[in-house]
Amino acid sequence: MKVEELKLTQDWDKTFPKSERVEHSKVCFVNRYGITLAGDLYLPKGAEGKLPAIAVCGPFGAVKEQCSGLYAQTMAERGFLTLAFDPSFTGESGGWPRYMASPDINTEDFMAAVDFLSLYERGDASRIGIIGICGWGGLALNAAALDTRVRATVASTMYDMTRVNAKGYFDSEDSEEARYAKRAALCAQRLEDLKNGEYKLGGGVVDPLPEDAPFFVKDYYDYYKTPRGYHPRSLNSNGGWNVVGCESFLNQPILRYSNEIRSAVLVLHGDAAHSCYFGRDAYADMVRDSRYADNKELLLIPGATHTDLYDGGGKGAIPFDRLESFFHEHLN
Repeated sequence: MKVEELKLTQDWDKTFPKSERVEHSKVCFVNRYGITLAGDLYLPKGAEGKLPAIAVCGPFGAVKEQCSGLYAQTMAERGFLTLAFDPSFTGESGGWPRYMASPDINTEDFMAAVDFLSLYERGDASRIGIIGICGWGGLALNAAALDTRVRATVASTMYDMTRVNAKGYFDSEDSEEARYAKRAALCAQRLEDLKNGEYKLGGGVVDPLPEDAPFFVKDYYDYYKTPRGYHPRSLNSNGGWNVVGCESFLNQPILRYSNEIRSAVLVLHGDAAHSCYFGRDAYADMVRDSRYADNKELLLIPGATHTDLYDGGGKGAIPFDRLESFFHEHLN
């Protein structure tokens, strides 16, 4: 497969400190659409032989230098070969036009990461897991339903991007009329973009922050717009996705076959997160009428908000001990 030559930053430009217990390197791999993806590979220092491997991505609109890299580096400290990668059309990965999203292509991005880890000399192809954060939590479940090589999946502080696009936050826009209005607006925007010769950006996290902003908007601002999590390549920290970037999510539920996932799944959410209903409902749908419910778990973290599971929120909210035991159990 032809690999595009990407311009990769060799300096450590993450939002978290570099671990001295891990070897870090930049890698590239290609998905089945021919898009070259950029990743950060983390290897435990002193480890020998083939290792259980984990691919990590998310949140939706973030880059691998933010929390997916933190998850990957931390799990590498605990003995796993890990890969944090940028999705197609974002970050250091290839794909044109920029800042587009696709339920199909983004699921394929996870599967391409599994391809890479399966063939990598230090990876054990029989012991591969994935971690999806925020919107990539839902996509991770979709990948787990499609990719029989995935032995274990963690969906952390997840969003179902098809649900939030089609129904709005808290399902407040769940009507045919509301969806029609969205479709009409997106169709009109397509023509404006063509007339203007460029795609209009939807805007990242709102800045400046309005005084009356809902708590979850303040939660996002505190991560993406402050030194805590800001990154110059992050869509959420800057101009956001294209307005038409997520158009196809309106009509395509990604969790249709989640109750056919045979491999192990841990759905992880903060019980104080605005998004907790996504995790609760995804878990309920996954085990309903399923023959494979015994290896599924919903773990709620008391008092944790949505972004607390991005970086711990300054209070160690991410249960890395539980993630370690989960992957050791199912990637044995």
